[in-house]
Amino acid sequence: MRRVVVLLALLALALPMAAWADTITLTNEFGSISISAAGITSRGSQLSSFNGITAPAGHALGSVSFSVGALTSGSIRWGGTFSSSGSWFTVMGIGKYGEPKGTIFNGSFVGPVDWTLTSAPGKLNLTYTLSGEIAGALYGGRQATGWTTQNIYTINGQLTQGIGHISLGSSQLTTPEPGTLGLLGTGLVGIAGMFRRKLVG
Repeated sequence: MRRVVVLLALLALALPMAAWADTITLTNEFGSISISAAGITSRGSQLSSFNGITAPAGHALGSVSFSVGALTSGSIRWGGTFSSSGSWFTVMGIGKYGEPKGTIFNGSFVGPVDWTLTSAPGKLNLTYTLSGEIAGALYGGRQATGWTTQNIYTINGQLTQGIGHISLGSSQLTTPEPGTLGLLGTGLVGIAGMFRRKLVG
């Protein structure tokens, strides 16, 4: 009985590492965003790298676009929280430099989306980060979850008109590895069988 308990404890410790295996890293730059209390929407941000593949100078691997829901707390000027309701996050590839062609990722924000002022108060030039958890489907149909951080800059006059610009965005997506999950399931069945035999005997 004690051996089964020890095995289950070891399995519980190994589960987070075994279940999640593949990580995809994306970066984007440039493009503009429209900002209002109704939400934030990006336009024209270029996919600059995909999992180690970097676009040549003056070119892009594709595009990154996103939208978040309404402001739920705080303010646009000083920072706050936006809703993920009605949000989306899409990454498209052109397939010219080794990246997939077509939809690389299609998903949405999950939970609150943070809008954080990162420049000193009172400055003419303002910088913000938009960050939140994302989830959806990768090319090939695999499900993925992850996190994105978009660095935004603007100036007071543009901000009052709802205009911002993306300097750099970074996203990491993690996908479960089917082979590892299958082995994990087999191990769980084996442990359950041992536990049942012990109880019956």
